Amino acid sequence: MIVFWIAVGVISTAVAGLILGRAAQAAAAPQGSDSTLPLYRRQLAEIDELADRGLIAPDERRSAHAEAARRLLSAAETTESGWTPGPGRRRGLVLLAGLAPVAALVLYLVVGSPGYGDRPQAQRLAQWRAMPPAQLDAPQMAAVLRSVTAERPGDPEPYRFLSIAEMASGDPAAAARALREALRLAPERADLWESLGEALMMQAEGEVTPQAAAAFQRALEQDPQAAAARFHLARGQIEAGAVEAGLAQWRALLADLPADDPRRPVLQAAIADVGQGPRPETAPQIGAPEIQAMVDGLAARLAAEPDDPEGWVRLVRSYAVLGDVASRDSALAVARARYADDPLVLSQLAQAAATEPMR
Repeated sequence: MIVFWIAVGVISTAVAGLILGRAAQAAAAPQGSDSTLPLYRRQLAEIDELADRGLIAPDERRSAHAEAARRLLSAAETTESGWTPGPGRRRGLVLLAGLAPVAALVLYLVVGSPGYGDRPQAQRLAQWRAMPPAQLDAPQMAAVLRSVTAERPGDPEPYRFLSIAEMASGDPAAAARALREALRLAPERADLWESLGEALMMQAEGEVTPQAAAAFQRALEQDPQAAAARFHLARGQIEAGAVEAGLAQWRALLADLPADDPRRPVLQAAIADVGQGPRPETAPQIGAPEIQAMVDGLAARLAAEPDDPEGWVRLVRSYAVLGDVASRDSALAVARARYADDPLVLSQLAQAAATEPMR
């Protein structure tokens, strides 16, 4: 590696010196004659030729001849001097051009890593696949999962996990592509249609676009009780101006959610907000003691009985739904450390952490 950079620096210096040297030689050379002088002389000759052929009147010939002659005299009197720097200045410019790549090379040797070997993508991928999933960041996990999808092209699950990793990497377009591949293999899965709709919403900065609504509709065709699809379709109705119809859908969803579902209080608050009325005093608020007690109870139970992967997924999702980012991240870190060797649980935790708060 170090030999390569030294060669690059030497070549860059030589090329810079050659270019500036040739430019200086061209600038110092005698200036060529003005190309406009032959043009005006040719104009005069053409005027005379046209007059001799009777194509222009004598008066027109005199005026055109006088104008062309005036331009010829003006051009002949104008002298342009080229850039003719002295030898010392030329040497200084060449030296400066040569020092630039040398300085860059020296800076790289001081603060860079010239001895660091190349790491081809295949080598890095093999290293990532050998590491526990909890130690990988989202882009690395996505790279690993892309290789898994290539090995298992007929399995929709790797594509689903890939969509989660792509979403965590901040690339909803890639997540949508992965979900479309999963749906090509398993078009009957409502959860995949819901995830696709949410990925399309992320691409549209939260807007329920026609494409996202179509994905949610497909989810409902497979599972009429799909909660996320029902919620977002109703929100789309509300945003489109059909407030009462959307609220009716939200109230129906609220009635179908289990009593201990952490999304209930958030949905109740959303209904109250859209209804433009005061929130019912009996309806729990986000952060209210009742809700906090419910989540704290789940956290306390997991602290006493931590061997419950589903419980950890529920706790992370509860914090995410309620918008408590600090608690979500803390619970996620504990759960990831505990289930570092279980890729399925880690994927479920990542999906739970990516849950958007219901507003």
